[in-house]
Amino acid sequence: MAKVDVSAYKTFDDITERLDQIVGDVRDKGTSLERSLDLFDEAIALGSKAVEMVDKVDFSPKERAMLEGDAAEKDPEADSADGGTPATESNLEGSN
Repeated sequence: MAKVDVSAYKTFDDITERLDQIVGDVRDKGTSLERSLDLFDEAIALGSKAVEMVDKVDFSPKERAMLEGDAAEKDPEADSADGGTPATESNLEGSN
């Protein structure tokens, strides 16, 4: 499998737009199995790029406070699946 070049996709909107196109192409009955597998490889590469983009997000203190406030407002008892500390960017970084 050759590495798929996804460098042209710079934003989440670009990535999701291309993924929508891929879904349409794969659903098309005229798309060959070989082409579908190539599209699958491209979709995986796009997903990986999206994950990298998320990992690189640098929130401002104001944005971080807003995100943490939103999480606490939704359900203060369910901050995490085990009832422990809230899932914040700082304690998620080590979970990769």
